[in-house]
Amino acid sequence: MALSLGQKMGWGLADMGVVVFVVVKQLLILTYLTAYLGVPVGIAGFVTTAVLVFDMITDPLIGYLSDRTQSRFGRRAPWMFIGALVMSAGMVGLFSVPAGMTLGGNLSWVVAFFVMATIGFTMVAIPYGAQAGEITQDPRERSVMTGWRMGFASIGILVGGAVIPGLAGSMGYPLAALAVTPLMIAAIWGSLWSTRNAPRVAEAATVNLKGMFGLVFANRAFVALVLIYGVMTLAIAMITAGLPFAALYLIIDSGDTLLSGVAEALTTLSLMFAAFVVGSILSQAVWVLLSHRLGKVNALVLGLLLYTLLLYALYKMLPSVNVTAIAGMFVLAGMTNGAYQQIPWAIYPDLMDVTRRDSGVAIEGAFSAVWLFGQKLANALAPAMLGLILAGAGWLETTDGIVVQTEDALAALQVSITLIPAAILLVAVAGLAMIYRPMAVRTLA
Repeated sequence: MALSLGQKMGWGLADMGVVVFVVVKQLLILTYLTAYLGVPVGIAGFVTTAVLVFDMITDPLIGYLSDRTQSRFGRRAPWMFIGALVMSAGMVGLFSVPAGMTLGGNLSWVVAFFVMATIGFTMVAIPYGAQAGEITQDPRERSVMTGWRMGFASIGILVGGAVIPGLAGSMGYPLAALAVTPLMIAAIWGSLWSTRNAPRVAEAATVNLKGMFGLVFANRAFVALVLIYGVMTLAIAMITAGLPFAALYLIIDSGDTLLSGVAEALTTLSLMFAAFVVGSILSQAVWVLLSHRLGKVNALVLGLLLYTLLLYALYKMLPSVNVTAIAGMFVLAGMTNGAYQQIPWAIYPDLMDVTRRDSGVAIEGAFSAVWLFGQKLANALAPAMLGLILAGAGWLETTDGIVVQTEDALAALQVSITLIPAAILLVAVAGLAMIYRPMAVRTLA
């Protein structure tokens, strides 16, 4: 049965709520620790990574339990409903550090609520990803669904990367986080309501944990795609983690360009994210069309190659006092990033179908858990990598938001958000062409 337009849009809506937290953890926590709580950048990177590594441990458990859940609302909805509340409460808590605590007290507070928020995120993200394999088995329909998903995700990026920093500057981080939680919860619950009548597997899987993940890892093309997607994510996460620093130290508004007034009103960081989101939204229909015309893998390779060219151009332009020109580059970055955002998420459910066809077992939750493992590992490594690079270059922490940095430290930052991610993306392109494509041809035949 074909999905209605409302069901396709409704399924995508949930990602708007999820992505707000994803952007916050990638973009703001490291700078919050170093620029406002005075935590040394190396320690802050390690702490952020440690929490995200812990989060990966919960993925297989949530995937397994959601596959085995049986309720009148299906296998996925109960987890997503409760997880939205846990994730939102944890996000508000981690930015509500009481004044006057020691360094150890600040770290303990942030870690406790960060763990809570990431567990809530997993409770939403794993079942949500599993739904893509349940509600349709049509590859073209999945591309359209994922296009809607990433369109809504772009709005989430705008909220997490532009609205929250802007609100934080005027009302403080705790109130800014609290202000956006109704949007996060409403998006996830609204998605559940919109897809309540969509096809789904109601019967709980009976295979045990070992057997479940044995079937997943037997799908070699899927495992290869997980690893390659993790490589892509590492590049994007490096950029995201370093962008707040770049907005402070590498993109200095001269005050006399077209968007100077906007940059002053929104902050440079918010303007860059707004430009990025515009590009991402504009590109979603294009990547759906290219996926249909060129094939999903070819369209993804094209998008990643364009991304590397753009990062090299950005390296040549930084540091810059022309916020208008840099904002234009971020529009283009959003358009190329659209391929990374959309296409892998449309590919991996097709590989789920192979295992269901061959084994007769519906274990989309287990597939979703392994799929997110690569993404989460990359997101965990990126802050630590950036922290080590900047610490090695002599980066200085502060409690005042900004401090004078050395030329070596600024050069390390510039390379970390441009040339290093570009090189990582080229590794991913090679993996898609030389490893994944031959496997996929055999698996999907």
